[in-house]
Amino acid sequence: MRALLFLSFFLIFLNCEDKQSKKKTIPETKVEKPIIKEAKEDTSKEPEREFPKLDSKSAMEFFLEYDKHHKENKVRITTDFGEIDILLYNETKFHRSNFIWLTKQGYYNDTQFYRVIDNFIVQAGNSDDVKTARKRAHIGKYLLPPDTKRGFKHDRGVISMPSSEIRNPHKLASPFEFFIVCQKGGAHFLDGDYTIFGHVTRGMDVIDKIAAVETDDGDWPDKNIFIRNVEILN
Repeated sequence: MRALLFLSFFLIFLNCEDKQSKKKTIPETKVEKPIIKEAKEDTSKEPEREFPKLDSKSAMEFFLEYDKHHKENKVRITTDFGEIDILLYNETKFHRSNFIWLTKQGYYNDTQFYRVIDNFIVQAGNSDDVKTARKRAHIGKYLLPPDTKRGFKHDRGVISMPSSEIRNPHKLASPFEFFIVCQKGGAHFLDGDYTIFGHVTRGMDVIDKIAAVETDDGDWPDKNIFIRNVEILN
């Protein structure tokens, strides 16, 4: 009997430890399997193509050329909670160009803040809507290499890119998603692993409101928080 009681107590203890350890985990996502809760069969026709479909081999050359002609570095993200203005860094040109290009493709519109951890990060750029998967399929499947030696730190308010998957020794970045640090004092244990490519210039109060919402066990907000529009300001 004593052995059974001890085993029950031990299992309860492990369960409590697991719930406590899920917070402040490393930002990551899986590009190969977008977050789709109930994806319906896509019978729509693929839209006409203005740019080539990208893959990891062609993306770097594409954005190197794109950078020469598209120097915009200020964007405004309109969310259900208000506006967020961001300055993108010219030093991380591939990641800046990628964000500007995706903005011009309208990719971020109607995506969501799908991972929210109060006093740590808010992560966005994905959705449980099949339209997001359709956009990704049209744009292409590619990753971006890290660019972490520019001296930028994961201070409060910076925008950075999560890695593409959990087992990813080279920390290749998901091009479609981003996270913003809201932790007071910064989250400097992330430095050197994830590419910082900008910072919030206006709207940290909006970030804090998003970070404070109730979430499920997977850190997804109980009530979806949408990015309604992303626009270039210059």
